[in-house]
Amino acid sequence: MQIFWKKIGLALFIPLSLVATLIGQQIIAAKSSDKVTQNKIQKLAKNDSIPNTTQKVQILTLYQPLGHLQWEGERVSNTGIAYFSLDSFSNESISESDLDVARTSQDPSKIAKVLATLGLSAHLQGEYDKAINYYKEGLEISKKNAYFELEAILLGNLGLAHVQKGNYYAETIDYLNDYWQLIHTRQQNTKVAQLQEAQALGNLGNAYYGADLYVKAIAFHQKRLALSQKNKDQAGQAKALSDLGIVYQALGDPKKAIDYQQQALTLAQQIKQQSLESFVLGNLGIIYQNQSNYSKASDYYQQRLAIARQLKDLRSEAETLANLAGIAYFQGDYHGSIALFDQGWKISWERLHDGDILYRILGNQGLVHFQMGNLDKALESYSKYFQYASSRNNHREQGIAKINAAAVRLQSGNPAGAAKTLEEAIEIWESLRARLGSNDSFKISIFETQNAPYSNLQAVLVAQNQPEAALQISERGRARALAELLSRRLSTVATQTQAPTTTLASPTIAEIKKIAENHHATLVEYSIVPGNFLVEGKLETHESELLIWVVQPTGNITLRRVDLKPLWQCQNPQLCYPKGLAELVSKTRELLSIRNQSLQISSNVSSVINENPLHQLHQLLIQPINDLLPQDPNNHVIFIPQRSLFLVPFATLPDATGKLLIERHTISISPSIQVLDITYQLRKKPGANKISDSNLIVGNPIMPKIVTQPGEPPEELPPLPGSEQEAKAIAQLFQTKALIGANANKSRVLQQMSNSTLVHLATHGLLSDFRGLGVPGAIALAPDPTVQGQTSTQENGILSASEILDLKLNAQLVVLSACNTGRGKITGDGVVGLSRALVAARVPSVVVSLWALPDEPTSLLMTEFYRNIQHHTDKAVALRQAMLTTMKRYPHPLDWAGFILIGQP
Repeated sequence: MQIFWKKIGLALFIPLSLVATLIGQQIIAAKSSDKVTQNKIQKLAKNDSIPNTTQKVQILTLYQPLGHLQWEGERVSNTGIAYFSLDSFSNESISESDLDVARTSQDPSKIAKVLATLGLSAHLQGEYDKAINYYKEGLEISKKNAYFELEAILLGNLGLAHVQKGNYYAETIDYLNDYWQLIHTRQQNTKVAQLQEAQALGNLGNAYYGADLYVKAIAFHQKRLALSQKNKDQAGQAKALSDLGIVYQALGDPKKAIDYQQQALTLAQQIKQQSLESFVLGNLGIIYQNQSNYSKASDYYQQRLAIARQLKDLRSEAETLANLAGIAYFQGDYHGSIALFDQGWKISWERLHDGDILYRILGNQGLVHFQMGNLDKALESYSKYFQYASSRNNHREQGIAKINAAAVRLQSGNPAGAAKTLEEAIEIWESLRARLGSNDSFKISIFETQNAPYSNLQAVLVAQNQPEAALQISERGRARALAELLSRRLSTVATQTQAPTTTLASPTIAEIKKIAENHHATLVEYSIVPGNFLVEGKLETHESELLIWVVQPTGNITLRRVDLKPLWQCQNPQLCYPKGLAELVSKTRELLSIRNQSLQISSNVSSVINENPLHQLHQLLIQPINDLLPQDPNNHVIFIPQRSLFLVPFATLPDATGKLLIERHTISISPSIQVLDITYQLRKKPGANKISDSNLIVGNPIMPKIVTQPGEPPEELPPLPGSEQEAKAIAQLFQTKALIGANANKSRVLQQMSNSTLVHLATHGLLSDFRGLGVPGAIALAPDPTVQGQTSTQENGILSASEILDLKLNAQLVVLSACNTGRGKITGDGVVGLSRALVAARVPSVVVSLWALPDEPTSLLMTEFYRNIQHHTDKAVALRQAMLTTMKRYPHPLDWAGFILIGQP
């Protein structure tokens, strides 16, 4: 479960892997003022099939493989410094006395050239500040006297000196941009000129990346790729592809990152450019190391090491040795790790004099010292590493140093100091998200790489008996992108102007209590806390503890804690779940899909391990808080799940007597408490509390064709006659007419959708990311005909989640009566898919499905749901009653339990 990785720093992209940090206490199974409940929960960890572990709780620390951005110039020095050369430059020494002679001559051309030569001499020695001063004076003279060629060289070298020093300020990007503009406007149709422009675009993309402005970085790398393709420059294409892979890795999309890097590797090998091949091999090694695929990572690193030594590329050799040391570290070979780190250090210290590599090696060595118990040495390493990162304005690496230092303080018996340090790390990393503006998909991706400090701080605060403070951090660490997007759109509705892009503050405890009161609901928030464990001498990450907060309408907040280690620390492989809750939830869904599978509940309720995973989920998720839930079944319980828990069919979870949760409670779901509050404000829009005549009912459109297998021709989706009957029955209830067949084409549905209060879509739901924008999910509608009556290739009847995300809907309720519409990509921002897109489109209440649903039970359930709505404005009560009615005729949960209500009850 090592999913927290990230580009860290400015001249370096670094994914974050999770490393074990021991703290001096053991997770308890539960914490409650109710001793009876506490005793019951503690029994969950005492089954005979589970070893009684005394392993200590572990929080997460962050390890970073070494890599670097590859800057481009006319030439590259033997120490890896890229630069633009001068005709006047030679290996002969030049000094200030030469500048004095030039000044005496009063010849501006001569003065500018000497300044440029002195700057380049300092530049190649790594004296960047000195070089920058010479370059700036020479640039001023060159501009004043229209020395265009020298001006271009000085602009290029100024930008390179800044980025190689680690400066990614606006001034730095201005220099690189001015260089590109100068080359572009004076573009000559020559191979050299085109190469210069391509390099300029690549350097700009990397500079924006270094400044954590990923949107701009992608734009410039894409421009470079297009230009290189146009000029049939395979080396330029490979470099652009690899740089794009680096950015997507930073955005938390390893699949896309690997794809770009593999394309780059193929091109580099085809043109036999070994230095570029080495660069890409290192990038691939880092991605696989982050995924804990150490065998594959080591293979790529060894290939790179061989090329680096063949080319006498000292930087690549030092980085690769350090990364191999990291693999040894994760596999528990601490002495071997130190030896490899020392080899990399020696090359960097004696031959490269490269501070970036030296201090990053120092930071990683701190982790090894920490594991070996040398706490003072570890803290000293992190302190020096933080100071170096700060000197280079490197927010990502500052965050890493803080997170790792917090682990040492915790181990040293200073939990208050650890909490303060983690709060500082969160502040630093949240400033990075603010730089992404309003780009929702990038905010989702980057947050996937920033989980560690939030889960660590929750663990520390809970250990200090600060459950409410821990709840605030739990809220602060979930659905942030969605909350900010909704807040902007809500502000736009209120002011009728575009809302500014600002960072939204997470709710305070007082605000959380008020939200529960406003909803007259019991809020249940789950937080899965991962930990790291030494398993057969190797560091592994597993789910360690489940935190469950219950916020009652009265304002009372209670925390219960459940030990998750028994899920994977057990002796019977058939009863173990190595992947934790995600695997248990998956097993539950498999069970529900088998109609002849017995769903009877075992009478043995003393164990967390039971052959029925539905029972087991109830033991983990509901039983610890059962005494805190309302007694009246009509009172609302709103679950705030996390990760795999979004796919839990809560309605079907049975208690010890076999009674299902839906029989005891009225339930709904929200991605976070803050999102719940924002959808509450959306519900207060004019006309929010009534279903008007402007209802859109769609059923069984003429189905579009989709590609079901890569390389195969598109196939038409099968018709859904049952959905047609469902739509007609619902339309009759509301005395309107359903859109059926060809009438349910995409254009017509979108037109009516924007003005409808109620939207019901009974059709196929699809899980693919049809637009390739990272937002999976789509609804099948009838294709739009062209003037000639042919199906348009652009408007093929697929309404994708990414399209819905951009809509501004006025609906109070949208029901997607289709298969799997509640599924999608599970992230720290919730489930990214159709349901999230609709909430983001300002719909306060959304009903979606968790699996494929049969026609007849669905038609009955939906008809009952809307009949209930006509008598109740409360959608959660209406859905519960519809489920209970459907259960009587179709008792198997597969037939009725698949629908969930997200947002406002």
